[in-house]
Amino acid sequence: MARYCLAVGDARPSDRLGLVVVHDADAAPDADERWTFGELDEAVRRIAAGLLGVGLVPGDRVLLRMGNTSDAALAFFGAVAAGLVAVPTSAMLTGDEVAAVVADARPSLVIAAPEHAATVPHGIPLVGPEHLAKWRADLAPAPWRDSRADDPAFLVYTSGTSGEPKGVLHAHRSAWGRRPMYAGWEGLRPGDVMLHAGAFNWTYTLGVGLTDPWANGGTAVVYNGPRDPAVWGRLVKRCGATIFAAVPGVYRQLLASGALAPADVATLRHGLTAGEALSREMYAAWQEATGLPLYEALGMSEISTYVSSGPTVPTRPGSPGKPQEGRCIAILPVEPTDPDEGDAPLPTGHTGLLAIHRTDPGLMLGYWERPDEDAATRRGEWFVGGDLAHLDDDGYLIHHGRADDVMNPGGFRVSPQEVEHVLAAAPGVADVGVTEVEIRAGVRVVGAFVVARPQGCDPEAVRAYAAEHLAAYKVPRVVRLVSTLPRTANGKLVRRELSS
Repeated sequence: MARYCLAVGDARPSDRLGLVVVHDADAAPDADERWTFGELDEAVRRIAAGLLGVGLVPGDRVLLRMGNTSDAALAFFGAVAAGLVAVPTSAMLTGDEVAAVVADARPSLVIAAPEHAATVPHGIPLVGPEHLAKWRADLAPAPWRDSRADDPAFLVYTSGTSGEPKGVLHAHRSAWGRRPMYAGWEGLRPGDVMLHAGAFNWTYTLGVGLTDPWANGGTAVVYNGPRDPAVWGRLVKRCGATIFAAVPGVYRQLLASGALAPADVATLRHGLTAGEALSREMYAAWQEATGLPLYEALGMSEISTYVSSGPTVPTRPGSPGKPQEGRCIAILPVEPTDPDEGDAPLPTGHTGLLAIHRTDPGLMLGYWERPDEDAATRRGEWFVGGDLAHLDDDGYLIHHGRADDVMNPGGFRVSPQEVEHVLAAAPGVADVGVTEVEIRAGVRVVGAFVVARPQGCDPEAVRAYAAEHLAAYKVPRVVRLVSTLPRTANGKLVRRELSS
């Protein structure tokens, strides 16, 4: 995987710029970190030599406690290059959360920035940026390691938005399995400059922000400064980004800031969005402000994205797109009749569980030491991840949310995502999340949590708007105004925390 992404050659000339890390969007551009592919190639292999030199052996786990820094990227790919298993973690985790990951992954070594070292449990070998710098300065580069397709490469922990976080183990082949995304979603070309708004511990960022541009000889740009919603337009202009990737919430905040000028996005061909559904209103607002396409994708930590719109698949608001070329997906009945043999896929227009064929090279090896959960995802030859969807007559997928997110007020099955899409256009609504709310013992109703626009928002007007556009059983009985919505560090809505 590391060689596929970083080895110097015809696709990646040694003097071509491979990585830019911006620490201050308002400083002079010469303050940015800039790494050529030649420098990245050597640095990663020297770190691999250092990791092997301290006694680690292929298959050992290396936990990463770092932010959006060049050290984080180099350590991740250095571990992978050494045949170790990189375990990136969010810089926002508490000590208790880190301890839980450590207990589950059992790393042989932790690489931590000074500001995160205190969250690492005692008794585990710990190295910091000073060790990485010394290895890069003193050691000879390790040779690229030959790996098998199914050798483990990295272990990521789910965000925990619907239950206890669990480890998702990916193989080296996962990088190669991302190829359908290049044309089917990202529209990547050699020499592209990819600016990603996410954090390195997230598979969206590791894949779209680093792995894919590097595999195609492009430049990856990451930002490590204050999280100002208005900063992204300035960063696009500063770095000459040709593609910008973020969750819909980042686009929404950028447009709401009023700081996006047409000149800021003059170098962009298009934007990419994933992580949560893109509303019709958000798509229309982006096109009105920029005139640029915005391509959505649907995926999960277990396989990354596999359904998308893109340069060859026109965006259709309300759908994340079509299965990428080369993917094999199906819609299966929610209730299996024969889990071992699997069920026949449902016909077009029928809602069921979204499944992907288990031979897809991008699919995870499995959940880390959780055979029961692996078994729960297996339906014959299919992997089922818990998304509800149907395919329309044109092959576009209509997503109905997670099966475990679906509400059941009064015995009716209601997708919170569907209600959110409608309420996003209601008067005075800037942002909205929907979940079930218990109004008295045993009585649960649809509840909407609304962030108001500056001019204010009337909850009754929101309910009236919903009544005009939704069946009565889908209309929120409760509308509460809140200052913010609970989201992960990468901007994903945490519905289970809405009513807490």
